[in-house]
Order: sequence, then structure tokens, then C-alpha cells
Amino acid sequence: MPIFEYKCEECGAVSEILVRHDTKLECEQCASTKLDKLISAPAGHVKSGGLPMASSCPPPQAGPCGPGCCRM
Repeated sequence: MPIFEYKCEECGAVSEILVRHDTKLECEQCASTKLDKLISAPAGHVKSGGLPMASSCPPPQAGPCGPGCCRM
């Protein structure tokens, strides 16, 4: 079942809601049904054996690298 993030138009609370076919969408704080679905980054599955980008990372003696670096 997918989990989506919603922001309440009434109180501004952000909630993660597990959505099933019979789920009634309402704010967990104020019970309002006026919710905006937020765009979230999808979760991914990493196979055992480490990160797939680990083999292309620079050696530790190369110093700090940029965003998304496997050594951060």
C-alpha cells in the first residue's frame, strides 16, 4: 500500500497517510478533509552489497566530494 504526504488546507499540518481503497483522507490534527497531496521523492530498494554508486566514488585521500557523495 502506498504512503502519501498530505498538507491540511485548514491547519497546515503535514501527515503521512497509508492509502488503501477504503481510506478516508482526513487531517490527523483537525479532522478536515481539505487535504493537498504533496510531491515526495520515491523510496528505492538498495540490493545488499552496498550502494550502487560506491564503485565510482573517489578514494578517501581525494578529500571531500560534492552532494550525493557516497562518503558523506
